[in-house]
Amino acid sequence: MGGALSLTLGSLLYPAMLGVQKVTSAPERVIATPATGPLTEADRDFVVQVRSAGLWEYPVGQTASKKGTTRAVKTAGEHLIEGHALLDAACRKVAGQLGITLPNQPSPQQQGFVATLRAESGKRFDTDMATILRATDGRLLSTIASVRTTTKNSLVRALAGQANDAVLDNITVLEKTGLVNFSQVLLQETTTPTLPAQDITPPPPAATQPQVVLTPPANSTLSPSPSTG
Repeated sequence: MGGALSLTLGSLLYPAMLGVQKVTSAPERVIATPATGPLTEADRDFVVQVRSAGLWEYPVGQTASKKGTTRAVKTAGEHLIEGHALLDAACRKVAGQLGITLPNQPSPQQQGFVATLRAESGKRFDTDMATILRATDGRLLSTIASVRTTTKNSLVRALAGQANDAVLDNITVLEKTGLVNFSQVLLQETTTPTLPAQDITPPPPAATQPQVVLTPPANSTLSPSPSTG
């Protein structure tokens, strides 16, 4: 892989017109054939979606670890920080190996989640944080399962496995806060998204912008996951 693969993919690598929270119009279309197996539009969009999820859940985790009003909320924040830092490292590695362009910012919708939660405090913050993330991670878990069982690319399959572990851990610690509004979560998970594509698609990075790295805290207790390479 390398130069030839990059030339093969060209402008197909960034789903600028496609929402990352839904499959593309041609999810099974093969856009490259690296040694690790055929790469489809759905595979590419999944890698971007994993990156985008980390770009907004990581800062929310930082906020929760600082201003959560209970130990359980602070713990959930710490898991979000550490889990997404490790998952982001794997995602960036896979993207580099497959020539996939990653965003440096989350989607406008996700940026709105971050802004809303940063503006809140007290019990309202705790409850909204737990409910919003539980709903979005529930949707993401379904996507992960679909990609894990259908992809023919071994790197994408391994990333899906690691994402499954990280997101399931997030869901578990969020539920342990005892603050998740499950009625709202069910509504969000079963309602078809109606936002336009530009609201749920992370903007492509500027050509001169260095890649954003989500770093684990110095006292991280999580062990690195098996290599995806």
